[in-house]
Amino acid sequence: MPRDVFDEAEYERRVDRAKERLHEADLDAIVVSDPANMNYLTGYDGWSFYVHQAVVVTAERDEPVWVGREMDAGGARATTHLSEESILSYSDDHVHSPYDLHPMDYIAGVLEDLEVADGRIGLEMDAAYFTAKSYTRLQQNLPDAEFEDATLLVGWVRIKKSEAELEYMRQAARISENAMQAGIDAIGDGVPEYEAAAAIYEQLIRGTDEYGGDYPSIVPLMPSGDHTDTPHLTWTDRPFEDGDPVIIELSGCRHRYHSPLARTTFVGDPPEELEETADIVVEGIEAALDAVEPGVTCESVEKAWRDTIAQYGLEKEDRIGYSMGLGYPPDWGEHTASIRPGDETVLEENMTFHMIPGIWTEAVGMEISETFHVTSSGAETLADFPRKLFTA
Repeated sequence: MPRDVFDEAEYERRVDRAKERLHEADLDAIVVSDPANMNYLTGYDGWSFYVHQAVVVTAERDEPVWVGREMDAGGARATTHLSEESILSYSDDHVHSPYDLHPMDYIAGVLEDLEVADGRIGLEMDAAYFTAKSYTRLQQNLPDAEFEDATLLVGWVRIKKSEAELEYMRQAARISENAMQAGIDAIGDGVPEYEAAAAIYEQLIRGTDEYGGDYPSIVPLMPSGDHTDTPHLTWTDRPFEDGDPVIIELSGCRHRYHSPLARTTFVGDPPEELEETADIVVEGIEAALDAVEPGVTCESVEKAWRDTIAQYGLEKEDRIGYSMGLGYPPDWGEHTASIRPGDETVLEENMTFHMIPGIWTEAVGMEISETFHVTSSGAETLADFPRKLFTA
């Protein structure tokens, strides 16, 4: 992500809002280890999250501090607006160390230099790349610190998007449309599943005539045949066969911003039950989208879906959507608000969600999803793609 993706003022506004959350939580600092949160606060973009790295935000210091592996410091200089004194790096012998060194030993030293070693420090305890050993090493190095779980602190800052973020999500939606059409067009009797996956990937990276795409946080999901009763399977080398339903869930990605999209197709003539289920899913998702407006709760949006499908004797226990946008593997979700019973999060303008009210039973699997933006007057769906059951 080059420095011109967002201007410096946008990052300053984000950091200021994060600091407000720090004050509300009575924290002196937060160690941000989620790659998406690191990117959100600084712009840092690199495939370096397989080793330990962090962005440290303190209540008193103007700039965040990026901390990572020495060979990745150049990436911080290339992709962020941070000053040189805010880019710190540990030596390579901290990685898979034979000397009992750990990157968190170095980060503990950074916290000492920032004069918060005896303060209240927030940690993203449930972040994918923050390990149990990371926590214990920080405890060992900073015995006077009081650590608090601040996993969602930055996530709740991220939930409302700026106009610039929304534009990248709309661009991601154009990529999603192209990739979905490529996948549907590639599916046919006798075609190996990986050929459809390859067609999708080509469009995800090729993007549009105006701009290219990035790698998505989640690979294209493509359960087919007898396995459409479960949503999170990928492709195999099995050829599609006449009579196969195929679910495709994917997302275009533009400067790490996503716009997921799911559709279902059928190889041959679909059975009546699947056609009926598709009609019910479309009716339900449209009812839920119609319920979206600022001031309503997530659970009230889900209720519109649930009441609609209940007329046909169907139930779905899982959530039907979640807040999302900026992301890195393994997920494009923000892990904050969910569209489900019991979530009383009030929708506000410029929140974005992936609504995916799939139906998965032993007999049938059907997914149709939309990414939407909460506007002053309702839901703006970002993709423009037919909302129906496709056939191959």
